[in-house]
Amino acid sequence: MMPATTAREVTAFTRQAASLLSAGLPLVQALELLGRTSRRGAISRVAKGLARRVSRGERFAVALAGYPAQFDPLYRELAAIGEACGTLAQMLSRLAEHRERAAAQRAQVRAALAYPCAVLLLAIGVTAALLVFVVPTFEQVFDTFGAALPAPTRAVMALSDSMRRWGPLCVALCGASGLAVARLVRHLPRARAARDRLLLAAPAAGPLVRALAAARWSRALGTLLTAGTPLADALQALAHVTGNAVFDAANREIEARLRRGERFAQALRAAGCFPSTLVEPLAVAEEASALDAMLLDCASLAEREVDEKLALASACAEPLVVIVLGLAVGALVVALYLPVIELGNVV
Repeated sequence: MMPATTAREVTAFTRQAASLLSAGLPLVQALELLGRTSRRGAISRVAKGLARRVSRGERFAVALAGYPAQFDPLYRELAAIGEACGTLAQMLSRLAEHRERAAAQRAQVRAALAYPCAVLLLAIGVTAALLVFVVPTFEQVFDTFGAALPAPTRAVMALSDSMRRWGPLCVALCGASGLAVARLVRHLPRARAARDRLLLAAPAAGPLVRALAAARWSRALGTLLTAGTPLADALQALAHVTGNAVFDAANREIEARLRRGERFAQALRAAGCFPSTLVEPLAVAEEASALDAMLLDCASLAEREVDEKLALASACAEPLVVIVLGLAVGALVVALYLPVIELGNVV
């Protein structure tokens, strides 16, 4: 059974290996040292396994292929190029930078979503608590009035009664459905592709997801081309680099079209999922034989676009969620006190 490691551990391993090789340490000794000094047992076992394989005469890239869960095709392709050219330290350093940049983007997305999601969950919890615990108390009071209740109050009473009766069952069903969908998405490629298509079609999240996937794809492809990988082979190494099934399928389609003799820009347009801000500059760069530089420039522009959209989304989501929370609680309070107000007017 392969050791289980996290992406952060692999990135730290890559950065440390690059530093040791840059300091002049031979590859086997660097791997053995990492195996002895790594704080995490999983990555330590991986480093020791790599050291044993390399000491037996295997190439480093071939040894990496023995741990596909830790080292993806992009990682192995760049390591093979660096090993062949005698620039393994520089290539590992470039890999570490690529992984650190991707991790920073993921952390930024999580940070942008954390506060709105937390406030939304708080709003749902407060509303549910009011409906389950507070509204029944008012209902007992209203029974003593002996008068017809306003329509908003009756609606709140009916909602409270439904939540007390069916709330636990609905929560259990929603939880089970969520777990089932998550399991399907994790294990079935069709379910994952359907989820990613829905994300790309979403009004607010779609452009952000598209820009993020395009940035990852451009950065990875530009890095491979800069290292000297042929275009078709570079595309083959980008099997799952975007984290989006739609873009991964488009990458495979572009590779197939290139191997049939089509031009890169034509294949990119035919894929249909890449933004025009990426397609048009790459078409010009293909004519000028400057795809590698243009891909990295487009990746930087797309990453800045993602940063700006995340900042805007975070700035807009915070007050919007607070307003929704205020409206929900305010509507409940008004509905509950409306009979008291009407009774006071009658008196």
